[in-house]
Amino acid sequence: MSIKPNLLNIFLFLLIFTSSKAITPDSIRVTLTEGTNMAIALSPDKKSIAMDIQGTIWLMSAGGGKAVALTDALGDCRQPTWSADGSQIAFQSYRDGNFHIWKVNKDGSALTQLTFGVYHDREPHWSPTKNEIVFSSDRSGNYDIWKIDVDKRNLTQLTAEPGNDYFPSFSSDGSKLAYVSERNSAAGLYILESNGEPKLLVHSKEKLFSPVWHPSGKQVIFNSLLPQGSQLELVAVGGGDWQTLSDKSDDVFPFKASWISDTEYLYTANGQILRAHLGETKTTKIPFEAEVILNRKKYITKVRDFDSKKPQPVQGIRSPIVSPDGKSIVFTALGDLWIYKKGTGKPTQITNDIFIDVDPVWSPDGKKLAYTSDKKGNMDLYVRDLVTGKDTCLLDAPDNLKFPSWSPDGSKIAFYQADPKSLGKNVLNVMELGTGKSATIYGSLFEGSQPGWAPDGKYIVISSLEAYSTRFREGLSKILIIPLDKSPSRFVSPVPERTLATRGKNGPVISPDGSKIAYILDNILWIVPVDPQLNIVGPPKRLTNELAEVPSWTGDSESIVFLATDILKEVSIADGEIKTIDMNFTWQKKQPEDRFVIHAGKVFDGRSEKYLENVDVLIEGARIRKITPHRAGAYGNAKIIDASKQVLIPGLFEMHTHQNAQMGEKGGRLWLAYGITSIREPGTDPYDALERKESWNSGKRLGPRTFFTGGHMEGSRVYYNRSTSNVGGGQLDLELNRAVKLGYDLIKTYVGLPDNLQKRVTEFAHQNGLPVTSHEIYPAVGNGVDGVEHMGATSRRGYSPKLTAMNNTYQDVQQLLIKSGMYITPTVSLQGGFTALAKNDTSFFSHWQYSKFYTEKLKTDLQGSASRMNESTYSNVEKTLFNLVRSGAKVTLGTDSPIIPSGFSFHAELQCWVKAGLSPFETLRAATLWSAQEIGVEKDLGTIEPGKLADIVLVDGDPLSNIKDVLRINGVYKNGEFFDLKKLKTGF
Repeated sequence: MSIKPNLLNIFLFLLIFTSSKAITPDSIRVTLTEGTNMAIALSPDKKSIAMDIQGTIWLMSAGGGKAVALTDALGDCRQPTWSADGSQIAFQSYRDGNFHIWKVNKDGSALTQLTFGVYHDREPHWSPTKNEIVFSSDRSGNYDIWKIDVDKRNLTQLTAEPGNDYFPSFSSDGSKLAYVSERNSAAGLYILESNGEPKLLVHSKEKLFSPVWHPSGKQVIFNSLLPQGSQLELVAVGGGDWQTLSDKSDDVFPFKASWISDTEYLYTANGQILRAHLGETKTTKIPFEAEVILNRKKYITKVRDFDSKKPQPVQGIRSPIVSPDGKSIVFTALGDLWIYKKGTGKPTQITNDIFIDVDPVWSPDGKKLAYTSDKKGNMDLYVRDLVTGKDTCLLDAPDNLKFPSWSPDGSKIAFYQADPKSLGKNVLNVMELGTGKSATIYGSLFEGSQPGWAPDGKYIVISSLEAYSTRFREGLSKILIIPLDKSPSRFVSPVPERTLATRGKNGPVISPDGSKIAYILDNILWIVPVDPQLNIVGPPKRLTNELAEVPSWTGDSESIVFLATDILKEVSIADGEIKTIDMNFTWQKKQPEDRFVIHAGKVFDGRSEKYLENVDVLIEGARIRKITPHRAGAYGNAKIIDASKQVLIPGLFEMHTHQNAQMGEKGGRLWLAYGITSIREPGTDPYDALERKESWNSGKRLGPRTFFTGGHMEGSRVYYNRSTSNVGGGQLDLELNRAVKLGYDLIKTYVGLPDNLQKRVTEFAHQNGLPVTSHEIYPAVGNGVDGVEHMGATSRRGYSPKLTAMNNTYQDVQQLLIKSGMYITPTVSLQGGFTALAKNDTSFFSHWQYSKFYTEKLKTDLQGSASRMNESTYSNVEKTLFNLVRSGAKVTLGTDSPIIPSGFSFHAELQCWVKAGLSPFETLRAATLWSAQEIGVEKDLGTIEPGKLADIVLVDGDPLSNIKDVLRINGVYKNGEFFDLKKLKTGF
């Protein structure tokens, strides 16, 4: 296609180019000679191989050589299969934001979508005798086998079992199918003949993948995943023992093999395409080269003012709720409860302590507040009498409580209690205030929203996840109606097949008169009419065009108060009029004024492999002014801090953690106790993060610096409560503009966001000086995404394009990282390093921080789970980490805490790096300087140098020789303020 420029096009180009902060694009060519989790298909004439490498379909000669791309990089195209005549290739693609079946001519022309809709269609296989394709799909509530007539586009469901069925494959005569089934009666491989019942071929409790018929129809080849290996197996159709074809050292990928003849076949393993013969263990590699071009643009990073002393508007306003009389709004900010009475200018502080008081809700008469607080250690349920000012602890529970909600008659409070056996899950309880007794009304819920009551007290509604299947972690947030009489609960949705907003305080909220439900969808506020049983009885009505959060009804059901990004507003239900609720509320950074000198025995500055020895570090206010050889009296009457027997290291950066208010006051303090003065939060409730940031930076509570983003930017499906569903258009604009207005430090796109939208998000972020990170490696790296999280972890494909089941990462991924300069935070402690240390290192738990912040029970639980761990493949992660760092890749340290314990797990990460063969210097450089560079704060943080902020850790021992000495912390400076062991341990 030719493009003829005109004056308008030229004008638009110049307008965009000159207004962008991008400087110049740098094109980088990378030749891929190995593939991580790649699939292949041999053409019917045995002359060509179609293969997917990093989401692109490639074609090359069956003998190997240079591959030619048939699709672009934005389709996430995987698992190719040939038409019977060899003219076309079908595959699964995520191009439109859902996995569907597509096809393309073998010359790359006529790219065509074959299946459509909100469902996911995967693992296609083209019939060798008809123009039909079988595939797996979640169209029927779980994954079943479906068939499409390519000519007529008719769909036919072939299986309908409660267990998931997937990876279908035609026999060579097209008369039978083999597929994998997870049915409870007998999981394994099944055979389905035309108009027949499925028959069990192989029963197995292990994971099986990708059955392929032998040309004779008498055998089936397939992949089995065992704890100690991924193997290629062969089984006779009549039954009998499996025959393992692959070598036990092979890392076999979970995709279909291709038969060259009755005795010869191709499969993918170890990053290669391998050719093998039945009865022989020797294989031959088929070499390939696939070239990709990375266009990575430099951009001007966000400028931060760490030295400001000016009052700043409070943006960390958590869960503002309007009073029943509509005159006041209660909320959490700076760790305490506040009430703003409309028209008074400033809010009134209700509580005042170092603890976190959150999630306040009004009693129906407006005279009391229920809330949760960590005053007694973990989050308990409290009631505040607004008349007397008295606080009463209603429930001191062993596990965290959250999201209290009064019943309309004021006799009960609903709340969640954390499930100690499952991170992120809670049970929904109701307390009778007259007796103080609680009862569970709904079992374990995954990250449900604030409960809301029907006016008659017969129902509680929440937003909860309804999964598309049990196969993958994805679904939609819908309204879950829970009857208190314990009759069956049910999901309803105002817009079918669309997800509601983040599952926190964004509804559903029932109007006091019971006639409507308010909720957030696509970042804007809606209401929908309901009957007394909460059945939806009419179409939704949109109330805002601007971004809205946390809706709450006035008692007369005539208006809703909401948070418009960072401003409180109120909308009238009758006429739609929106009024701004003006509130003057500011905070200030705590900025020290002291001038002092630290006489340091040794200093690791973050750059050099050697210590600076016997030096004076002059600190004025929050910054390091000079570093000079020690000389008594050199700085006059400045206070001298004697650290002559200690080592100074830069404050550490934890680059991947997800924090929340449930961690309480000590959740901030423990970071400093572990020497971590900066954390990076790639996915959280932004208002929760801002409350932390403003509390920690103002000195209200002890805690590190936090560099945060908002919710995971997802696609049409979600999983976590913090995930925002992004479908493009105006909705995406609202979400991106929120990132700028709330001062995000980065943007994280998540696994469900399609590549074309990730590219758009990246362009916007870079224009505003923000880095972007995700779980994706390619085409993300080619579109300028700055970082990638985890060596493996969640992927929309059901397998990782970065890490195989055997924990291997091959040349494609490593070269993309090394040549591009893209950062990776591999979280090796999460990949098995933490449990390996817990299992093998008897001193792992022996440090004062653990005994102060964690329990013996947790230690017992962690050691118990570690004892059951299979370490057979974890060493492969260590090898990849070592190769990346030594080859020049930019790698930083993070853990995904609190999945593994915050702070503690970071030191496990440090130790894992050294165990992998890296030096303590390389490890600490990545934990300080490289981390500051990735965030974009190298000018102010990451090293101990003149001009830098004084974030410094005092340790005993020799951390450049023994990485465990980093735990021997004797004090911490953050922003020039010193925290001794007493304050780190107690908060006082």
